[in-house]
Amino acid sequence: MKLLLKLSLLALLLNVNPVMAEDTTDADIKAIQAALNKYISQAPNAVITPTPIKGLYQVLLGTQIAYMSKDGKYLLDGDMMDLESKLNLTETARGSIRNKALSQLGEDNMLVYTPKGETKHTITVFTDIYCPYCRKLHNEMSEYMDNNVKVRYIFLPFKGKKSYDDSVSVWCAKDRNAALDSAKAGEDIEQKTCDHPIDKHKEMAQILSIRGTPAIMFENGQMSPGYVPAAKVIEQLNAK
Repeated sequence: MKLLLKLSLLALLLNVNPVMAEDTTDADIKAIQAALNKYISQAPNAVITPTPIKGLYQVLLGTQIAYMSKDGKYLLDGDMMDLESKLNLTETARGSIRNKALSQLGEDNMLVYTPKGETKHTITVFTDIYCPYCRKLHNEMSEYMDNNVKVRYIFLPFKGKKSYDDSVSVWCAKDRNAALDSAKAGEDIEQKTCDHPIDKHKEMAQILSIRGTPAIMFENGQMSPGYVPAAKVIEQLNAK
């Protein structure tokens, strides 16, 4: 098994809250750390925390989450579920990582649609201008606005050079939102260049292992890959 290490976020992620558990045993952590050091060169940067299962520890390496036995002999790669509460503990930890990463990027580096009234919820969408289902999502923007949902876009130009160039042009337009509306409608947009965050957007997607568009991130950091109708997204937001 190969663990992908995203070292650019290590300093940021050191403060990720672990799942709640019994008190940490220093001897266990030292044993796990020693085992990791044998196989992974960046292991000293690992964040090791207890889980609700006695003798099993969560190991955070960059944005990757795994689990190890206290003797450092066994490593598990997968999600931990609490069947009683139906809570995915691993996904909860991932959500915290994602939110910290987005905070590091900053809303100033996103293209934002803000409702006129009170903002009740916020979603972050990884989008490609030429992705058909991204356009379908964008066509429902008025529904999000009417329901007081802020939509923050991060560009993920999977469709090649034209998608990348047009993403830059949208960002550099005098009215970014109007330019994106036109681009999503299939209209040609004026080609422009300027300082832009599109490369940062691509790096963010890579760090968070986002491989397709659209991808919708909720306020708690939970991810919904693929298109979801606005009505269902709004229902989920209001239920939280």
